[in-house]
Amino acid sequence: MFLNRQRLPEGDAAIRATDSDAALARLSAVHKGYLTDPFLYSFVTRPNLQLLRPPLINIGTYVRSEALDEVVGQWLDFSQQEGVRCQIVSMGAGSDTRFWRIATGPKKDVLARYVEIDFPQITAKKAMAIRKSKELSATLGRPEEVSLANGGTTLHSPVYNLLAADLREPPADSLAPLLTSGTEPLLSASLPTLLLFECVLVYMIPAASDAILQWYTDYFANSASQGGAGVLGCVVYEMFALNDPFGEVMVNNLKARNVSLPGAEPYPTVASLQDRFLQHGWEVARALTLKDIRREFIEPSELERISQLEMLDEIEELELVLAHYAISWGVKLPKNADELKARWLEWGLKRKVEE
Repeated sequence: MFLNRQRLPEGDAAIRATDSDAALARLSAVHKGYLTDPFLYSFVTRPNLQLLRPPLINIGTYVRSEALDEVVGQWLDFSQQEGVRCQIVSMGAGSDTRFWRIATGPKKDVLARYVEIDFPQITAKKAMAIRKSKELSATLGRPEEVSLANGGTTLHSPVYNLLAADLREPPADSLAPLLTSGTEPLLSASLPTLLLFECVLVYMIPAASDAILQWYTDYFANSASQGGAGVLGCVVYEMFALNDPFGEVMVNNLKARNVSLPGAEPYPTVASLQDRFLQHGWEVARALTLKDIRREFIEPSELERISQLEMLDEIEELELVLAHYAISWGVKLPKNADELKARWLEWGLKRKVEE
């Protein structure tokens, strides 16, 4: 809704433009005091000149960020309890700053590998921003440990790796060469590994997104048969339930910007979101709308704090919007699950407000 309608992008460019929307929404929430993210400024052009978003968008961005931070932080905690380091693979990562927020925080030593995958146009832009920022570059390691490849679309460092791929392509062609090829693959199947999809799968046909999850499931299962595998987890944040009148308005607004949502069709309800994991044999499958998360899964003191930041008149509209976004998560345990120390089946958002 904030793009120049005289020159709307089309095709993949329209999808890539949604990353700019998300970055500017997060920037607005940072400027207004909802969030703290000093690393974001390196990924936004002229950040001090960008328009602020309405309170409704700022609150939605806050709820999304707070919930995702909690589940990712808990994954790091569980890995620490397990006595091992973990991996995070963020697909369609765009301008996300999560790696730097973890790498400069108290849980940095729990992270063995952080991988981001996106369109080459996105990764090239991000790699350039990283190299231009002394702060971002210093977090990656010594200069001799950091390298660019593939025309500047790929960046490697000891922990952080930025890779270019089209996730709509078959995983055997897109993911396998990047993550699992060679004698020392980038992705280890023996460590707890968390997959992140933030508004990614909804832009893909269901068959393509199912193929990605099945590929990861098979990779870890096959490794288990050869001597053991780590716990596999996944978090998905996206729109759903778009078949009601309000959902149709959302769909039409995006169509006007040349963006379609083929991945939303199989998920008309919260319960259906869990099927994404259950159909692949995962042991844990949970889902919550942002509406429910805001009401019951955010600390009351935090809700009180953000209520003081801006006046919000459109409470009903806010709840309508939040009811059409959800965070779902799942866990696939290895065969030796009875030997694990952490309670992986309990991983996920915890209620802060009693019903």
